[in-house]
Amino acid sequence: MAKTTLSFKRRVTLHFCFFLFALILVTSENSSTVLIPGQFLRDSQNQTLVSPDKTFELGFFTPGTAGGSSNNRYLGIWYHNAPAKEVVWVANRNASLSDTSGALSLSPTGILVLLNNQNKTIWTSNNGNPSQAATPNPTLQLLDSGNLVVIDGNRVGILWQSFDHPSNTLLPGMKIRSNFATGKQTFLTSWKTDQDPDEGRFSMSIDPRGYPQLILKNGEENRYRLGSWNGKYFTGTPLLPENNIFEYEFVMNKTDVYYTYNVKSALLSRLVLNQTGFLQRYARSQGRSEWTSLYGAPMDQCDLYGNCGAHMTCNMEENSPPTCDCLDEFELIDPENQSKGCARKVPLNCENEYFWNYTRVKLPDTSTSSWFSEIRSLGECQEVCLRNCSCMAYADADITKADGGCLMWFGELVDMRQYDSGGQELFVRLSAAVPKSPATLNSGGKNLVAIVASSVGLAGLAGTVLVLVLWHRRQRSLGMRGASIFRRDGGNEEGGEDSEMELHIFDRATMVKATDNFSTENKLGQGGYGPVYKGTLADGQEIAVKTLSKSSGQGTTEFKNEVVLIAKLQHRNLVKLLGCCIEGDEKMLIYEFMPNKSLDFFIFDKTKSKSLDWNMRIAIVNGIARGLLYLHQDSRLRIIHRDLKASNVLLDKDMNPKISDFGMARIFGGDQIEANTSKVVGTYGYMSPEYAIDGLFSMKSDVFSFGVLLLEIISGKRNRGFSHQDHNLNLLGHAWRLWIEGKPIELVEEEIVDDELSTTTQVLRCIQVGLLCVQQRPDDRPSMSSVVVMLTSETLLPQPKQPGFFTERNLPDSESSTSDNKHNSASVNEVTISLLDAR
Repeated sequence: MAKTTLSFKRRVTLHFCFFLFALILVTSENSSTVLIPGQFLRDSQNQTLVSPDKTFELGFFTPGTAGGSSNNRYLGIWYHNAPAKEVVWVANRNASLSDTSGALSLSPTGILVLLNNQNKTIWTSNNGNPSQAATPNPTLQLLDSGNLVVIDGNRVGILWQSFDHPSNTLLPGMKIRSNFATGKQTFLTSWKTDQDPDEGRFSMSIDPRGYPQLILKNGEENRYRLGSWNGKYFTGTPLLPENNIFEYEFVMNKTDVYYTYNVKSALLSRLVLNQTGFLQRYARSQGRSEWTSLYGAPMDQCDLYGNCGAHMTCNMEENSPPTCDCLDEFELIDPENQSKGCARKVPLNCENEYFWNYTRVKLPDTSTSSWFSEIRSLGECQEVCLRNCSCMAYADADITKADGGCLMWFGELVDMRQYDSGGQELFVRLSAAVPKSPATLNSGGKNLVAIVASSVGLAGLAGTVLVLVLWHRRQRSLGMRGASIFRRDGGNEEGGEDSEMELHIFDRATMVKATDNFSTENKLGQGGYGPVYKGTLADGQEIAVKTLSKSSGQGTTEFKNEVVLIAKLQHRNLVKLLGCCIEGDEKMLIYEFMPNKSLDFFIFDKTKSKSLDWNMRIAIVNGIARGLLYLHQDSRLRIIHRDLKASNVLLDKDMNPKISDFGMARIFGGDQIEANTSKVVGTYGYMSPEYAIDGLFSMKSDVFSFGVLLLEIISGKRNRGFSHQDHNLNLLGHAWRLWIEGKPIELVEEEIVDDELSTTTQVLRCIQVGLLCVQQRPDDRPSMSSVVVMLTSETLLPQPKQPGFFTERNLPDSESSTSDNKHNSASVNEVTISLLDAR
C-alpha cells in the first residue's frame, strides 16, 4: 500500500512537472523579446514581443471590445499585464486587418512588413526607399521605454523606431519635433473613435513659425495653444503643478526644435490626445492597476484658441461664463461681434509712447512674434522694441534667466487670457495721447513701465523746421523762384492737417548751366522716363537732374505724383529731393547726387562686383529693407513703390543705399491692403505674378521685388535673362532648385564667400529670406517689418514655398520698364487708382 501511494505521488509530480515545462515552452513560444529575419509574429498564434522588464508588449488587438462590435485587428503596443489594454502605439492605424491572419516579419534590409492572409502588405516601416541596402543581421526589439526599434547587427545604430511615428500617446522620451531643414514634423494625432485608431481630426504639434510653440489643432484650425516654453512651463499651461516627478525638456537649435519629458521616479506615465480633442496626462505606480489623471486641457472656454478677438484678454471666473476685455486704450471694433476684436483708440505715431505691463497673462500667439536670443535683459528688450516703431509688445522669453532672450510682436496680439495666478508679464505699447485715470493707473495686474517723451521725434521736428528755414534762404541766394506750387494733402496725413509745404522750383537756365547744357559727358544714365544728368550748382553742390522725356509715358500727372510723394518722405535710405523744374513742356526733378551711381552698376559687372564684399552687400540689403519698411509702414503715408529694382537703388559716397524713382508709386489708405489697376507699370523680372498678370498690387508686391533684388545681390546675376546649362529656369527657379536639392550655397557669387562660418550662415539665411519674399501667393510672403527682423536677428525662419514666375517667360530679354498693359485682367477694377494732382 505504501509502495502504491509513493508511485501515485511520483506520477502526479511527474505530470505536474511536465505540465509546467509545457506551459513554459508555450509561453516562451508565444512571447519573445526579439524578432529576426525569417521569423514571424503571428496573430493566429497569439504571439507577442515583450520588453525586457515586461512593461510593454507588442501584438495584435481589437480596439473597443468592451462595448463595441468591431472585429478589425491592429498591430500595436500596450502595457503588459495591465487589467485594461491601454494601447500606446498602432502600426497599421490607417489599414486594419479583417481577421486574425496578420503576420509581422522583418526583412534582411531591416524593413518591417505586416501581411494579411493573402500575403498582401498591409503596412510597412519603409519610408519610400525600396533600394535600402541590406544590413547585417537586423533585429526587432521592444525596449523598456515602449520604443519599438530595428537595430542593425553591429548594434551601432537604430534603423527605424516607433518613437518617430507617434499615434495618440506621448511616452517619456518620445519627442514632438519640427525639423527646420527638412520641414518634417513628428506629432500626435487622435484616434477617429474609441474603436477606430485611424487618424482623427485632432493633432498636437510644434508650430515652428516665429517663436516655436506647442499647439493643439482641430483639422487646420487652432483649438488650444499650449504656448511657448519660458524656461519653466509652457505659457498656456501655468496651472500645471510643479513636482519632482516629471522633467520637461524643450530644445531649440539651428536644425530643429523638440519637446519631450522624462519621469524621475518609478511611475508609469502617458500623455494622451483623445478623440474629442482633449489632452490628458495619466500616471500610475508599477504595483497598481489604476491610472490617475494629473492634468487635462483645454480646461475651460478661455483655453480655446481665439475665444476672444485680437487685443483682448479672456477672463474666467468661477461659475460664470468667460468675459472678453479690450486692452487699455483699445475699443471694440464691432460691439455686436466681439470676435472682431479691438482696435486702438488713438493710432501710434512713434512719439510719446509707453509700455503697459500686464501681469499674470497668457502670452499672445508667438507665431507672429520674433525671438532675439542675443538680448539678455528686459531693459534691453524694451529699448530695442521702443526704437522700432512697428514693435507692438515685448516679453521675456526665459523667465528663469538661464538662456535670456526677448520676444517681440509686430502685429496683432491674439489668444491672450488673464490668470489669477501664474502666467507671465507682457509689455504692450500704448499712446500717451490717451491719459490714464488714477483708478486705471492703480489697478492690479497692470503697471506703467515707461512714458517716452520722444526726444528723437522732437529733435527731428525741430531739425526739420531749421533745415526748411535755412534751405529757403539758400534757394533765394541761388536765384530760384520761390513759387509754392504744391500743398500737403491733408486727407493723406494721419493728423488730418492741411499745412502748406513749400517746394521751390529751379528755373531752366540754372539747370542748363549746372549740367553744361545737358552734355553727354554729364549723362549718368537712363531713368524710367528719361535721361539723368549730373550737375553742379553755383555754390559747388553736386546734383542729379532727372529729365522727363517728351516721348516717355510719364506725363505731368506722374511727374507731380513723384514730386508730392518724395517731398513728404524723409529717410536715410530714400533719395533726397532738392527741387524741381517745370517750364513749358519740360519737367525735371533735382536730387542729391549719388557719386557711386546705382546698385546695378556694381553687382552685374564682373569686375566691379569684386569691390562689394559680403559685409557691404548685407549692409546694402538691410538699408533697402529699412527704406521699404518706411514706405510701407513707418512714414505718414502708406506707399507702394511698384518699381523696386537694382537700377533704382542709388549709392552715396559711403555706399549707403537710397531708393529712388517714385514715378510709379501709389499711396494706400490706412485700411487699404490691395488695389487693382488696368495699367501695369514696372519692370518685368521684378514684378509679382498677381501684379503682372492681374494688375493687383499691394505691399506684398514690393516684397516680391525686394526678394528678387536680394537674390540678385547674393548671386550677382539678373533674374531676367539668367541662363544655366542644366535648365531654362530664371534666377528664381534656379535658386529654388538649389534650395530643394540642399545646395543653396551654390547660388552665391564666389567673390563674397569666405571661410567664416558666420558669413556662410548669414548668406544662407538671406537666401531663405529671399525665397520667402518671392513665394507665389502674396499671403505667404512676409511683411517688410518681418523681413527686417529676419535679416537682423536669429529668429527661426519658416520653410519657403515654390516661388512665383518659377520658369522664364517669353518676354524681351533686356530689362525695360513698361507702361503697357501686357497682361490685362478680365475682371472689372475693384479699386480705382488715381494719381495725386497739384492744387
